[in-house]
Amino acid sequence: MKKFVSLLLVLAMGLSLCSIAAAEADGKITIWTWDPTFNIAAMKVAKEMYQKDHPDVEIEIVEKLSEDIETAVIASNGDTSTLPDILLVQDNSFQKFVTNYPEVYADITGQYDLSEFAPGKVAYSTVDGKNYGIPFDAGTVTATYRTDYLEEAGYTIADLTDIDWDRFIEIGRDVKAKTGRPMLSGQAEAVDMILIMLQSCGASMFTEDGAVNFVNNEPLREVLSYYKQMVDEGIFIEVNTWDEYIGTISNQTVVGTMTGCWILSTIMSLPEQSGLWGLTNMPKLVASEGATNYSNNGGSSWAIINDKDFDLALDFMQIYRNVDFYSEILPMTSAIATYTPAKEGAAYTAGSDYFNGEPIFATIVEYGALTPSNITGAFYYDARRALATANTNYLHGGDLDSELQTAEDTVNFTMGF
Repeated sequence: MKKFVSLLLVLAMGLSLCSIAAAEADGKITIWTWDPTFNIAAMKVAKEMYQKDHPDVEIEIVEKLSEDIETAVIASNGDTSTLPDILLVQDNSFQKFVTNYPEVYADITGQYDLSEFAPGKVAYSTVDGKNYGIPFDAGTVTATYRTDYLEEAGYTIADLTDIDWDRFIEIGRDVKAKTGRPMLSGQAEAVDMILIMLQSCGASMFTEDGAVNFVNNEPLREVLSYYKQMVDEGIFIEVNTWDEYIGTISNQTVVGTMTGCWILSTIMSLPEQSGLWGLTNMPKLVASEGATNYSNNGGSSWAIINDKDFDLALDFMQIYRNVDFYSEILPMTSAIATYTPAKEGAAYTAGSDYFNGEPIFATIVEYGALTPSNITGAFYYDARRALATANTNYLHGGDLDSELQTAEDTVNFTMGF
């Protein structure tokens, strides 16, 4: 009799588990993301393409701010029943959230082919050698310059291609003297330019084992030295707000800008500047090992959530390995792929009127494939804030050794060391 009761309990548990699985595998995919004109617009195209072959699959796209998504993950405390099947994650936050909430994010290692995505992009959502993210938009760094201003000073885009920072400063000094314009601008205390330069040689604010790395970080010291030189000489000007930074481009205050390729949407919203721009890669560091002319700034990746309709969600996300998908979303969103084959798509091989007919989007995909990876870790934004303070103090006469030590101590305290 006891054996019979035990058997009934086992069967009941099995049926219960089956009913739960059936509830989760309900043929519906729920997706959380932000920005109606960018991420949501792209996901709507993905939905339409998928439903052509899978008309019975219901796909719900819910608009949520990035910070609201992060708050929901934290509040879930590992209970994925309160979360969607798929959500978008800022690249610089991905390792932090997978590390802090490992039970939330599905391990897709070996289950999703990431081999043709830019390695540096894949690295953002890789933790302990395992893959948790499906790459989306690129933050690939481009150096874009007004060709008319360069010509006025006697230079072309070719003169700024595949160069190092020493040569850039020489050219910047000459261009400023002849045109009265600084080469670049950026928001004070944002440290975007510093982190772009740092990643270009594969370095970061952390060591491979996750320890904060300021004091003994030689590439960082080289970067800060170049940055200070450019600011001191007026080759790079700092402004106080994001709007002021955009204003330096729209008001034609600077010769160019050097940041993530998402800035192209700003440039290409200025019809009076059409045909006046050129695009190339960034300068590389001189002394640091592994120096390249490529980097990244920004971007996001998709995550599939554990204990949901994993197989269906994974199948749906194969759309993000479709060349036609990237060609369709590019004109409407300016979302540039990190999927390397996308460069062969019609929208990517077409020339841009703003950039003298050059196929800049295919070029950007190539740049992305050459970008070194870096380590973000769980305390990326804490380290970023500390570095911003150190750099500001250094620019105003602070001792570099002392500032880096203070910054490292600050982050170590936050990390509990």
